[in-house]
Amino acid sequence: MFTSNFLSAIKIILILFFILPAKALSQNATEIVKKADELMRAKSSYTELTMKIIKPNWTREMSMKVWALEPDYALIFITSPARDKGTVTLKRKNEVWNWLPSAQKVIKIPPSMMLQSWMGSDFTNDDLVRESSIINDYTHKIIGEEKIDGYDCYKIQLTPKPEAGVVWSKIITWIAKDLYLQPLTEYYDEDNKIVKRFEGSDLKTMDGRKIFTHWEMIPLDKPGNKTVMDYTKIQFNIKIDDSFFSEQNMKKVR
Repeated sequence: MFTSNFLSAIKIILILFFILPAKALSQNATEIVKKADELMRAKSSYTELTMKIIKPNWTREMSMKVWALEPDYALIFITSPARDKGTVTLKRKNEVWNWLPSAQKVIKIPPSMMLQSWMGSDFTNDDLVRESSIINDYTHKIIGEEKIDGYDCYKIQLTPKPEAGVVWSKIITWIAKDLYLQPLTEYYDEDNKIVKRFEGSDLKTMDGRKIFTHWEMIPLDKPGNKTVMDYTKIQFNIKIDDSFFSEQNMKKVR
């Protein structure tokens, strides 16, 4: 009887010290990623930004307005340069369209093109419209703690769920412990090789939130290439209805 009780007690101790802490750690990692995601996205938002596409032999700069109603709706309106002004990208749930004013055409983007470059940048159509969710499509695990650009960060690994339709074998992101900002995120391909880095900096307060306003997407397999974004205005939790995100409004929005 004593032996049986003793083994039972050991089993309970092992559960308390190993199994439960592992579960709690997993829950904490998800909460941290969720807080960081919510900080930048809110329920709805209006953003004005510039995007500079840098290649070894040329650069291209665009300005744009972005309306978003999370998680299903987004509309991107190009305001400059003149040759691209009026071009609109619309996302409604898992479908994406482009309005090309020069051709007076609305073109639907097929799923097979979601990973192609958006407007020649280092962002894909999927990056821009966020077809995949870092909350719902991945499991999250804290794998360390490191200091990035002066911020004490959790180092968190995101692993795709088996049923998730995502392209990355894993994502590793560093999230500042105090501000829930992400100064660095790395993306890995199916061969477990890092292929691009997303870096945030230039901390400012916009619409009452401290956020990074300078972002760089750097493809590591293309030396000399990167896409830089600078936010000039953000409004969080704006009043906007899903009817705003329509094919008809693509031709009217300014």
